[in-house]
Amino acid sequence: MEWYLALGILLIPLFLLMGAGIPVAFAFLGVNILGAWLFLGGEVGLAQLVRNSIGSVNNFALAPIPLFVLMGEILLHTGLAFRAINAIEQLIQRVPGRLAIVGVLGGTTFATLSGSSIANTAMMGSVMLPDMLKRGYHPTLAMGPIMAVGGIAMLIPPSALIVMFGSLAGISIAQLLIAGIIPGLLMATCFLAYVILRSRLRPADAPADDAPTSLKGWARWRPLVRDVLPLFLIFVAVVGSILTGWASPTESAAIGVFATLVATVAYRSVSWKGLIEAVHSTVRVSIIILFVMVASTTFAQLLSFSGAASGFLSLIREWNLEPWLLVLGMLAIILVLGCVVEQVSMMMITLPFFMPLIATAGIDPVWFGILMLIGLEIGLLTPPFGLLLMVMQSVAPPSIRIGQIYKAAAPFIVIEIAVLGLLFLVPVLATGLTRWIQ
Repeated sequence: MEWYLALGILLIPLFLLMGAGIPVAFAFLGVNILGAWLFLGGEVGLAQLVRNSIGSVNNFALAPIPLFVLMGEILLHTGLAFRAINAIEQLIQRVPGRLAIVGVLGGTTFATLSGSSIANTAMMGSVMLPDMLKRGYHPTLAMGPIMAVGGIAMLIPPSALIVMFGSLAGISIAQLLIAGIIPGLLMATCFLAYVILRSRLRPADAPADDAPTSLKGWARWRPLVRDVLPLFLIFVAVVGSILTGWASPTESAAIGVFATLVATVAYRSVSWKGLIEAVHSTVRVSIIILFVMVASTTFAQLLSFSGAASGFLSLIREWNLEPWLLVLGMLAIILVLGCVVEQVSMMMITLPFFMPLIATAGIDPVWFGILMLIGLEIGLLTPPFGLLLMVMQSVAPPSIRIGQIYKAAAPFIVIEIAVLGLLFLVPVLATGLTRWIQ
């Protein structure tokens, strides 16, 4: 069978199933069963499918995923995340766009403690959006920063998606986790600069002073010192243990969970109800991710056995593209797919093709990995099916139209594309910190 026919047999039913609303894992599973029967030898192929499923999740490198998710869920369900946001809100006073600034700073803070973009956006939207709209913020300025900083949780460790991406792509998870720090903070800085600039240029979009109280001196700084700075020790424990080589990503994730539990005890916010809810949420997310890992392993093998991957890669190699042009082409594919396909599906579809091309062209896989992760992050905000757009719609008041949500995301999409371009031109911004763990 020609490679393009095999590729069509695998991809066309996949897109049809996802377009029909079938969950990603089950859509891939259905295609895998079809492909195993056709390309792996009927019943023998189905038996191989089962063996692949067991082997795909029997991987120690995947252990950080539930641990990173658990960290964020514990902070969320025990209330420590809300205390941190309140502390930041009390510190920022009497400046234009105060709550929008708090949204960026608070969302970035939670991103350093949680591995979930969805949880970040849902929490910040539920906590801050009603108050911002009540105080007279323009809806786009109220929603935009909350959605944008939600995506940063993909880049800044602990990030469950980075662990999944590194496992699928065969890239060092430790290096990817460290490499995401500077791009994530750079993006947060750009978001903050935009909010401040817009608030000054268009004061009607943000109240000049919406602080409920005017705390001074130690009373103003005390909540930050008490409720925020100690939580950064969790981030230091996770990242520091990797940077110094004391722990692998899995061990650092376990250290992070332990530090998070210690923090809940120290703040006297621990409760059996909160811990049980955190564990339940973690189990749900982890099961979904493991199902995806099962589906992706077999799908990649089907692309290989059918000849679809090798045929497509041979076609690309015949073009003799320069490495930089090859990377631009792959990023363009990610940005286009981001409009209609969610992040996990994009990784599963593209990585079996992209990573062999990266290896052949001699491109730094960590640098490319960060670029692709930013491309995936942009997909969270691009209409019509950006995941964070849907999350914002679910927490916004009924009066907010979907068009307003799209408009709120637009300037932050531009900022993210600009940061992506900067990292493309200056690779050291993405790879500089990784020298510590080589």
